[in-house]
Amino acid sequence: MSNLATSDVSLQIGQFYFGGGHTRIRTLLGSCVSITMWHPRLKIGGMCHYMLPQRGAGGTASSAAEGNYADEAMQMFLRELRNAGTRPKEYIVKMFGGGCMFVDSSEARDVSARNISAGREQLADHGFTISAEHTGGYGSRVLIFELWSGDVWIRRGLAVAPHAGQSV
Repeated sequence: MSNLATSDVSLQIGQFYFGGGHTRIRTLLGSCVSITMWHPRLKIGGMCHYMLPQRGAGGTASSAAEGNYADEAMQMFLRELRNAGTRPKEYIVKMFGGGCMFVDSSEARDVSARNISAGREQLADHGFTISAEHTGGYGSRVLIFELWSGDVWIRRGLAVAPHAGQSV
């Protein structure tokens, strides 16, 4: 790594970042999913952190909430690609997350599985190819995505067993 100052961006649920330079994007995932995209020639890219596959019927997007959903996060990526004059096939795409956070929760596994499926469908529908994927299973993931190199680093956390009397 060079002596350039590094900018750190931390994404929370529903947030999105796209840029370049010496930027590092971080996020913490449970059942949520992050997609990273990186253009190896231009050294630009981004990351989303979505919570659910799509907005429920009757819901309307607000700029603060549109990144909460896989389909709307994909629209944010597509807008940035158009602004950069690039195409989906030029990007290295990776997908992460969708972990079940509770070892005995079929409902949580269902949300996680739907989030993973929605990400794969959105990427395929818009002409992206997933080059790497670390999804499913149990526990959390901390992601660190370096825009200058395209590298994504993962640190795994553990799922928890519910306490007696705690509903999941």
